[in-house]
Amino acid sequence: MKKKFVVNVILLVTVNLLVKPFWVFGIDRNIQLSVGEGAYGIYFALFNLSLVLNILLDVGITNFNNRNIAQHSFLVRKHFSNLVVIKFMLAVGYAVITLILALVIGYRGYHLFLLLMLIVNQFLNSFILYLRSNISALLMFKTDSLLSVTDRIIMIGICSLLLWGNYTDTPFRIEWFIFSQTLAYLLTALIALFVLIYRIGRTSVNFDLTFALVILKKSFPYALLILLMSVYNRMDSVFLERLLPNGSEHAGFYAQGFRILDAFTMFAYLLAGLLLPIFSFMLKKNEDVTQIVKLASAFLLVPSFIGAVGCSIFRHDIINVLYHHRDDYSADTFGILILGYLPISITYIYGTLLTANGSLRMLNTMALAAVILNVVLNIILIPRYSALGAALSSLTTQTFAAGTQFFISKRIFKIIIPRKVLLKIVVFIGSTFGIGYLVSLFGFSWIFELLTFGILSLLLANILELFSVKALIKIIRYNE
Repeated sequence: MKKKFVVNVILLVTVNLLVKPFWVFGIDRNIQLSVGEGAYGIYFALFNLSLVLNILLDVGITNFNNRNIAQHSFLVRKHFSNLVVIKFMLAVGYAVITLILALVIGYRGYHLFLLLMLIVNQFLNSFILYLRSNISALLMFKTDSLLSVTDRIIMIGICSLLLWGNYTDTPFRIEWFIFSQTLAYLLTALIALFVLIYRIGRTSVNFDLTFALVILKKSFPYALLILLMSVYNRMDSVFLERLLPNGSEHAGFYAQGFRILDAFTMFAYLLAGLLLPIFSFMLKKNEDVTQIVKLASAFLLVPSFIGAVGCSIFRHDIINVLYHHRDDYSADTFGILILGYLPISITYIYGTLLTANGSLRMLNTMALAAVILNVVLNIILIPRYSALGAALSSLTTQTFAAGTQFFISKRIFKIIIPRKVLLKIVVFIGSTFGIGYLVSLFGFSWIFELLTFGILSLLLANILELFSVKALIKIIRYNE
């Protein structure tokens, strides 16, 4: 299992490194520059509003299905024939509730039109994730890795033509961006559906009310968890757009830093997608998961910390290159936001472990506390510090959530971290900040300084035995 995990993580990361950074920094960034901060800020706030309520499309079905099929693969055809109908029924309820909430908040006219298009996209994306949950639960990780970037590849093609193809004299409109997502999601859903049917065979679509109620009851705790996590992860931009007089512009500046954080987070999210069925499979067989947890932690957390610290130190140069301005407000917002990547990575490891274990009550209690903390901090900090306040609120909330999940996992699974390892971690954290500060004084190109920082920090992690490339190669070769 260790070999399967490492090999598929490498494939997943490689495929996504080839596609998603270009999407985020080549396409999404250029679209924001083309339409302006105001238009993109409105889109970003509406997108996050639709994403927060996205759980109504799924009510935890995808996570429940992934865990359940990984443990009982023979149920895949029965579940699929019923759950497809449920997904479409949930879509109607999601659309109605989202539009009502938007009206209550104060959105009207053009904003509602954009939101309606985003609602369609959220349904298609949710359906893709459901189809992929079956594919990954059947341990078809290579196929799932390719499907994870299919929609982005299609979007890149469409948006590249619209941005640089000279097919129209009209300036790029945010609606085109949303429509390109619709087409890409639709094609990807059809491909994923074909793959799944080819794997499990033809199956009829049925609806059994008793079965549906049982599934919804079992998946509700997953739904509540995802809803609560979405609120404390995604509502910052909505608070910004609604609480400040020129909120759309502040939301646009916030989106600049959040985009980069989101690009980093993709890899932690994809790793969690591999970990959930692996943890579920191993726990079903009463196998010890601590080695996989430690391997995943070394594989993700060390690079996450190095990347977050490096980006925070060189925040002004990064924002200047990506958005062609040296704005302290935008750069400092990004510098705070990106530090949240480490606690987010911790959440994707230990939160996934607790989800696979079925520890939903503890997770939901933690998430509810995080939501309350996030809302209170946003209401206090945003009127005073604008986007900087939202970034501080996000970082504080993410740190609280990650720490809580780690200590719950440590208690349940008896994860022991020797004092020697703790000392090494403390030395690594302090030394990494020191290396970053010293390297930034070199006076060379910031890219050279950032690369030097990354290499020296990785070497330090290897010396301290916190991260070992040799160990990963050994697992791949010998399947230990």
